[in-house]
Amino acid sequence: QVQLVESGGGLVQPGGSLRLSCATSESIFNIYIMGWYRQAPGKQREMVATISKGGTTMYADSVAGRFTISRNNAWNMVYLQMNSLKPEDTAVYYCNSNYTDWGQGIQVTVSS
Repeated sequence: QVQLVESGGGLVQPGGSLRLSCATSESIFNIYIMGWYRQAPGKQREMVATISKGGTTMYADSVAGRFTISRNNAWNMVYLQMNSLKPEDTAVYYCNSNYTDWGQGIQVTVSS
């Protein structure tokens, strides 16, 4: 089981930026796909972005063009750069590996 720890969340004004980080307990060379998911109050958890071992990325339509997922293989880290944030981006964000292991989640709140 891969241990995942998220960091970088917080409160930001609409139009602002945040970068989420996810530290993994093992080499991400061994992890086929990493992803960021989010869950807003009263809603189901949804995929935000994924990145494969080969670097192929996928994004939810709602964040495409605003969010960027990346990975640093040397540091076993995965990032989510979030720009032009909107109030509807408010949620708990989770890091995921291989669709099976989850981090504890981190709150992102977009509000003026």
